[in-house]
Amino acid sequence: MPLDAVCLTALLRELAPELEGARIDKVQQPERDLLLLSVYTRSGARRLLISAGVGSARLHFTRERYENPDTPPMFCMLLRKHLTGARIVSVEQPPYERLALLRLAARTELGEETEKTLAVELMGRASNVILIDETGNIVDCMRRADFGEGAYRRLLPGMLYRLPQRPEKPCFFEAGSEERRALWANSGGAEPERWLMDTFYGLSPLIAREIAHRAGSPEGMGAAMDALCESVAAGEFTPTLLLMEGKAPDVTYMRITQYGQAARCERRESFSSLLDECYAGRDRAERMRRASHDTMKSVRTLRDRQARKLAQQREELKKTAGREELRRRGDLITANLYRAQKGARTLLCTDYYTEGCPEVEIRLDPLKTPQQNAAAAYREYKKAVAAEGHLTALIASGEKQLDYLESVLDELSRAESEKDVADIRRELEGAGVLKAKRGVKQAKPKPRGPFRYVSSGGYEILAGRSNGQNDELTTRTARRGDIWLHTQKVHGSHVIIRADGAPVDERTLAEAAAIAVWHSQAREGGKVPVDYTEVRNVKKPSGSLPGKVIYTNYKTLMAEADEKLAASLAVK
Repeated sequence: MPLDAVCLTALLRELAPELEGARIDKVQQPERDLLLLSVYTRSGARRLLISAGVGSARLHFTRERYENPDTPPMFCMLLRKHLTGARIVSVEQPPYERLALLRLAARTELGEETEKTLAVELMGRASNVILIDETGNIVDCMRRADFGEGAYRRLLPGMLYRLPQRPEKPCFFEAGSEERRALWANSGGAEPERWLMDTFYGLSPLIAREIAHRAGSPEGMGAAMDALCESVAAGEFTPTLLLMEGKAPDVTYMRITQYGQAARCERRESFSSLLDECYAGRDRAERMRRASHDTMKSVRTLRDRQARKLAQQREELKKTAGREELRRRGDLITANLYRAQKGARTLLCTDYYTEGCPEVEIRLDPLKTPQQNAAAAYREYKKAVAAEGHLTALIASGEKQLDYLESVLDELSRAESEKDVADIRRELEGAGVLKAKRGVKQAKPKPRGPFRYVSSGGYEILAGRSNGQNDELTTRTARRGDIWLHTQKVHGSHVIIRADGAPVDERTLAEAAAIAVWHSQAREGGKVPVDYTEVRNVKKPSGSLPGKVIYTNYKTLMAEADEKLAASLAVK
């Protein structure tokens, strides 16, 4: 669920003692709607995450790592100018609002003390981060708003910042017990959950359903409402992770009972760790989806186009199968010219190619002479022969291209970071498969090494992240005496055991084979064959596509992907 007002209250009670007095050291904006503030608190260096993403708006300490863009956004540069070195004086929340105000003591460029406020509005689609100066005017905001939300909420630099307008209906937690009970008594037997959402603000749908569930009957609504309000007023908050099969994890500040055995509530040590755990995985998946979307779409389009072209070429190749019949036709016409008559539509021929030399009838073009009909048959025969050779070569090349595109799609599906996706795109552009984006300056890529593991026997194991890196790993990094592994007839990474000619134990081979399957298209399957040989037996054909090699003198073993094994052997 989105971070509701009460959950934010519980979170800020936890964050305030750490943040108050903390100094902001760095400001980063890895994504358009995500900020990271590196702060020095009483307990040491922490990173405060502020997200204004739709469906993921939140603020908490995080341990998750994010990759920064090559060029920081303008809003990030502005925040660095105003907030770097600033001290957080206080963390405030207007009562039961999804809004956090970070009051800051900063200095101007001339060294003069000044006050700043960072308003973090966590309100669904209207979520925003706004920097406010000492006069209450907006310096700038993550999302500028002109007339979209009405003149009252115009958010533009230089305008006076106003708090979001409160709904006209009462706040659930500010209304008294008698007021809540009176409103319920006049509800006319309305459905409790819907009535709560329509009558009050400050409740999330999850909590409204929980109140209705705990009430059990219309008569129990008053007591259920009072119990929740008393619990919130007393600050009885429990960081709770709600887990339901088939649904994304949810966060709340109390134990949820409405789902019975269909859901599991797990307590966490803090709201920050709760939010970090709940959102880190889905944010990572969403970042990867966005990063790989354009490249994945382009490659899929090329793959589908290549598959259609191959299908058409194979159909054309089938048509050349009757080429010998064309030559035979020309021969028979030539051998029976003495029987031909000008303008005839058919020619009765003696078929010397068939046992017994039967008489057969051949259709002719009456507008051509018999000699011209024979010549036409020979021309069609020669065209078919030439087409067969040409189409065979095209199909072979097309199959290699299609196989390469399939391998790229597999790599993109297994990419672990935006840099991996960027490396794959650069590989595609270098191979001429994709065109470089116009108007986009290509920054010099920072080298990103292969996946690294250490076997239980102490051998270093390397796995490529892309086809280009597979080539680098096999042809340049590996020594002739190292062991090379690859899943048999399945797209995947080249895997190297750094043995340098030394004998490798069976356990290391098995671990490397499992890693090869983990970094392959067969990750989700069962046991698959993995070929292995010394690097000296692996060759890259001249002019071949990235990642393509041929190998000899190999052995095969069966292996299965093992995520836990890969994680335990990985070099961090």
